[in-house]
Amino acid sequence: MADNTQIRVDAQTENQAPKVDTKKKVSLKFMRDKDREKVKGIFRFYEAPGHTLSFSIRLYKEDPVETFNLVDGQVYSLPLGIAKHLNKNGWYPVHQFMTDENGNKIAKVGTKVRRFGFQSLEFIDIDDLTPVGTTLTTVEMTNI
Repeated sequence: MADNTQIRVDAQTENQAPKVDTKKKVSLKFMRDKDREKVKGIFRFYEAPGHTLSFSIRLYKEDPVETFNLVDGQVYSLPLGIAKHLNKNGWYPVHQFMTDENGNKIAKVGTKVRRFGFQSLEFIDIDDLTPVGTTLTTVEMTNI
């Protein structure tokens, strides 16, 4: 007795290209273009005031590796992606120990110590540019 069951196999052949989600590709291109826009601001080196921070970075696969040398207190015109990187990744954790409900000691991040940041001098509708927990204070002096 012969079995007449058919098995369907979906496989790519050599001449079929893999499907690329064009929506994702367009969104990534939009984000890359947005991150290349220049913003003007002041670099702050909280860990070593008055010194220089040098780093190399490549934000996207298509970008070349770029090296930046930033001096504390200087005004720079940097790509938005670099400014966001400086504000989001320039910290280290200080751990604290806590006791959970079972009496076991666990470590948690108590505070985040900022090493460096970038304060924007332009009005931009982007929340990622302002470092968390810090505010930009403006002091106006008048002659009395």
